[in-house]
Amino acid sequence: MLQVLQLAMKHAGFACLILGTALFPNQSFAQTQATLTSSSALKKLSVEELMNIEVTSVSKHSEKLSETASAIQVVTGEDIRRSGASSIPEALRLADNLQVAQKGSQGWGISARGFNTDLANKLLVLVDGRTVYTPLYSGVFWDVQDYLLEDLDRIEVISGPGGTLWGANAVNGVINIISKSAKDTQGLYVEGGGGSELRGFGGARFGGALASNVYYRVYGKYFDRDSAVFANGNDAGDSWNMGQGGFRIDAETSLQNTFTLQGDYYSGSEDVTTGGKTDVAGGNLLGRWSHTFSEGSDMSLQCYYDRTHRSVPKPAFLAAPAGTLVDDLDTYDLDFQHRFHLGERNHFVWGLGYRFTQDVVKNAPSVVFVPPVLDHDLFSGFVQDEIMLHEKLLLTLGTKLEHNEYTGYEVEPSGRLQWNATPKQMFWGAISRAVRTPSRIDHDFQQPTGLAAPFNNLFLPGTNFNSETLIAYELGYRAQLGSKTSVSISSFYNDYDDVRSSTPTPVFGFPLVFENNLEGKTYGFELSATYQMLAWWRLHAGYNLLKEDIRVKSGQVDFSNGLNETADPQQQFSLRSSMDLPQNVEWDARLRWVDTLHNNNGPTPGTVPSYFELDVRLAWHATKRLELSIVGQNLLHDHHPEYGFPSPTREEIQRSVYGKVSFRW
Repeated sequence: MLQVLQLAMKHAGFACLILGTALFPNQSFAQTQATLTSSSALKKLSVEELMNIEVTSVSKHSEKLSETASAIQVVTGEDIRRSGASSIPEALRLADNLQVAQKGSQGWGISARGFNTDLANKLLVLVDGRTVYTPLYSGVFWDVQDYLLEDLDRIEVISGPGGTLWGANAVNGVINIISKSAKDTQGLYVEGGGGSELRGFGGARFGGALASNVYYRVYGKYFDRDSAVFANGNDAGDSWNMGQGGFRIDAETSLQNTFTLQGDYYSGSEDVTTGGKTDVAGGNLLGRWSHTFSEGSDMSLQCYYDRTHRSVPKPAFLAAPAGTLVDDLDTYDLDFQHRFHLGERNHFVWGLGYRFTQDVVKNAPSVVFVPPVLDHDLFSGFVQDEIMLHEKLLLTLGTKLEHNEYTGYEVEPSGRLQWNATPKQMFWGAISRAVRTPSRIDHDFQQPTGLAAPFNNLFLPGTNFNSETLIAYELGYRAQLGSKTSVSISSFYNDYDDVRSSTPTPVFGFPLVFENNLEGKTYGFELSATYQMLAWWRLHAGYNLLKEDIRVKSGQVDFSNGLNETADPQQQFSLRSSMDLPQNVEWDARLRWVDTLHNNNGPTPGTVPSYFELDVRLAWHATKRLELSIVGQNLLHDHHPEYGFPSPTREEIQRSVYGKVSFRW
């Protein structure tokens, strides 16, 4: 962690990271008695309270879920605890508007509204305001996105474009993972356990006060996971372990000013099915200052530094020998936002941002990025105006302007209309433009074969690669129907252009080059509903329908015939049950069905068979401080595939059972 701090402090533009040193002038460090986590974090919210949860991802300011004109779902900290999830990807299964597939012990495919391929790149993911996608391929390495789940407040999941506020890569959705403030995590929390696949894990957090208005927490965790298996039941050899720790400080220096300083560090080792180990490590440091001018006006200034390291063994490829690909990425980000009212009918939000990334790659013989060292600047600005046309009718207009070094300026406008038909029923519609800007794999990647020319490369850099574009049309309805039922329905039609293709070169066909020879559309709808069956029994159901038609443009060519950018089920369904039984016992179960998943290997189509799966959790609160639980995952199959092209080496996910003990003081 010290190395992370030292690197960050070298850059004067990130001086706000040391604001924490000014939070406690002339203050002595104060000890406070350890307390339980705030009751609001643990209580079971009513249906009405769930609809009134405050969310921030849609408009970049706090608003009630029931009044949010977007296809958004919220996974609460209580949902995560009761699900038995042991990782963030497992917790994301609780969001009905996501498609989540486990690839192996370490890998996950997660997307919204399609395009869930190995290089999935149309979903923006944030952790406490810090963007975690990699510019290598504009996707997310899910194996290193972790936290002590007990300290997560909620996960906001938007399906549909969010480029107007969040920028490039927020094409099909936004996932915003938000941790609790240090004030809400006071006292001691300890957990530990193990089982068949999650062989062993442990975590601890302690929160206290440095002064009457300055709170902190520190945490650490570790886990060891077993390998997945192949179709014949043999061990896939991809077990892994990871450790992570961090801190957070929140200061309420006045009624107008709040400060946050937080950081994390992780390190782990992952066995690779083809041999060797992947080593991962990284850390981040984030500072945020929020200032309130009045009830309707506030601003925030956020800056962070993030470093990731990944060393991946690459097997021999044709005549190219085996080797190791090493990637070190440094990210520096500065973001400013201001919200204010103009008269009684206009609510403005605007902001400016700057991000600098330095990506340093040590190439392997068969995987090469040219140039190996790349510095990129990203400048951005956005403005959004919420206009009250009528007391029940709200129009939101906005746009984001970004400048990147691959394609120059990109504009992402949107318009959104909201009709509050009754205090508990809301209709909405939206038209948006979003872009997916080029990544290093689109622009700088080549794959040497070790053979003689003209077959010395399978891929060459796509120097003419443009941004992929989306025009999205959405309609939705959200309502609380009585005191026991809530429902949300979202429909969409997405029109894509300049989608990535693998284009053969003339004469021999190889090498391939990434170009923009695909286009197409997707459409469908998402339905979720919550029903309070009895005071002690709640049901939640979700259903998604996704139709995809991605095709090669007229007169163009694609090596995969338009198959390589999608690997998605047409339908999926889930049903979740939560029961509070006598004697302080909780019983939770989740049944999910995933339709046949279509994927490819070059121009050859393949499938993952449809499947039902069941996860259950039984917990007993032995005392106010002690909880004992047992969790069963994937109980309907000894092992089954969720992703990948049919082959003897496709990994399958095993049935898993583990026990857990947690203690609070």
